[in-house]
This record gives sequence, C-alpha cells and structure tokens, in this order.
Amino acid sequence: MGFASLGSGSRGNGTLVALGDALFLIDCGFNLKQAERRLANRQVSAGDITAILVSHEHSDHIAGVAALAHRYALPVYASHGTLSRAPKEFNCQPFDGDVPFELAGVTIDPVCVPHDAREPTQFTLSHGDEKIGVLSDLGTATRHVLNKFSDCSYLLLEANHDHGMLMQGKYPASLKRRVAANFGHLSNEQAAELLAHLAHPQLHVMIGHISEQNNSSRRVSAAFDGLRGQLASLGLASQSDGFDWIGPRPITRQISFDKVM
Repeated sequence: MGFASLGSGSRGNGTLVALGDALFLIDCGFNLKQAERRLANRQVSAGDITAILVSHEHSDHIAGVAALAHRYALPVYASHGTLSRAPKEFNCQPFDGDVPFELAGVTIDPVCVPHDAREPTQFTLSHGDEKIGVLSDLGTATRHVLNKFSDCSYLLLEANHDHGMLMQGKYPASLKRRVAANFGHLSNEQAAELLAHLAHPQLHVMIGHISEQNNSSRRVSAAFDGLRGQLASLGLASQSDGFDWIGPRPITRQISFDKVM
C-alpha cells in the first residue's frame, strides 16, 4: 500500500495509488512517451495498471489518458460531467460524483470539489483499514471535503500558489482572479489550514501541484513547518519528477527503462 507521483504541476499530473492487489493511475497529463518513461522511473509497467481514474477535463490532467489507455487496453473512469467535456476519442465508463464504487476490491470515492470544471472530483481510495487521498485542483476547502478526506493514511494535497507572488506576478489580471477564486486553486495558507484539520500522527503527506511561476519550495515549506510534528511525514512533489513511492512499492512486472526510450 502506498502512492507515488509521475509529476505534479500545471504542465502535467499523474498519481499512482497501490491498494490491496490493485494499482490505479489518477490522471495522466503527459503524452504517451513521457508517461511510459515516468512509469518506468517508478518501476511500474503500464500494463499492470488496474484502471485510470480521471479527476476533471483540464489538459494537465487528461491530455495523455486516451493514448495510454488505448495502447495498454486500460479501463478509464471519469464523471459524467468530465466525459461531456472530454475529447471525442475519449472512451471511458462514467460515474456520478460523490457516489462510491468498487474496483478490484478497492472502494473508490469520487469527491466533488469546487473547481472551474464540469463535475470535477478528487478521490479517496480505501481497502480494509487503509485510505489514500488525492486532493488537488480545488479553490476552497468545504466541510464536505474535510469530512471525506479525514482519516487518510496517505494524502497528496495541493498548495498551488503563494498569494503575494500570484498577485505581484506576470499573470493577466483575469487569470490571477481565476486562480485565487473559490473555484480556482488552494494557496499555501489555505492548504495548510486544511491540513491542520486532517493531520494525525499516522498521516503521510506530499504537497503537490506547486506553481512554478507563483510559488517556491521555500514558501511552501514555511507554510507547513508548524504541522510537521503532527504528521508521520511531509514532503514536496515536483513537476519534473513527482515523488517516488511513499509506502511499499507494488509488485509489478519490471520494465526496462531502455524499452521506453
């Protein structure tokens, strides 16, 4: 049981979650060649993926899903709203937001979140007493979100921007408003406040979707430093390399890096 990231940020996202005998990929914003390379870096063969779960239709989360699913005959699941906005070649099985379903013995709970997309969801995945959460791309932490993501063992949490850097940066005013709005992305301070409600000594947290233009690892670390003593571990994901396995790596068919060059 554990999770890993292929990359996390505005240029592409993909999160691996291993629970029970299943391996899930949440989102894939990388083209086929990039996705294969990044999976190999995590010692995973794409053919071992049980299913791809899609959070919403923005390109940094969905751009590579169709090609990877077609190449390896992987089932794909996304909300009805996401499917309505997806490319025509996108083929998947739709689900209703906030209605849990089961795949390979794992309970998938697609949690509806406030974000500027059509029926966007984030996910908790549960098996026995273990629960892994992937919580990104939301503009505010609602009580519903806090309730759904409580009691996780592992959590990927967005801290997208530093508010001051965003407001003083080069983004157009309209984009600044969109990012900072209640249907945009969490700032460092908002994410830290959210995590303060979820923190417990057995929780492993990785902070992701960190803006390369409007944030920095130093500012993120400073925002979360006060919570480190309340957590089992706390780390930062990167756009270029995501993060390696936190928790036991799943046993999959080893794939040679050379084969995906």
